[in-house]
Amino acid sequence: MIKSLYLLAALLGLPAAALAQQAPSRCPPLPASSGLQWTEKVGNGFLACKALSADNRQSLNVMLTSRDPDLHLSRSQRAEAGRFSGESLHWYVPELAGSQDAAASRRITVVKLGKDQYAQVWVDAASAEDLARLQTLAGQLDASAGASYLVSGQ
Repeated sequence: MIKSLYLLAALLGLPAAALAQQAPSRCPPLPASSGLQWTEKVGNGFLACKALSADNRQSLNVMLTSRDPDLHLSRSQRAEAGRFSGESLHWYVPELAGSQDAAASRRITVVKLGKDQYAQVWVDAASAEDLARLQTLAGQLDASAGASYLVSGQ
């Protein structure tokens, strides 16, 4: 009985963020070797996942939504081919990428995953090598849990 009280007191003393981390994420699972951890924001018809590095740098973002993001990605900005959640895609250099150096390591794309299911994925890499690593990582992600959330709302 006393052990149970201590355990309860210890759990109540934990910050809400620590308790929230224990809840299952709807974001695509990240490989442990990625060195990244998702922060998740859920809203009406969307799920936003931001991958943070150990130094709190945001480098990979995924927004799953039930509405077409309606981004106008110019063919002239098309860069590499790739994959996301089993779907083929093209990465684009964002028009607001900033300097030429920044544009070299930033990409964005939109993928239709299913009926009323879209993924907007963007990368803000530290270097060209990091960009290639993050694009490969994005190609390995499976967004089915998040897409199911969009359909069920749970």
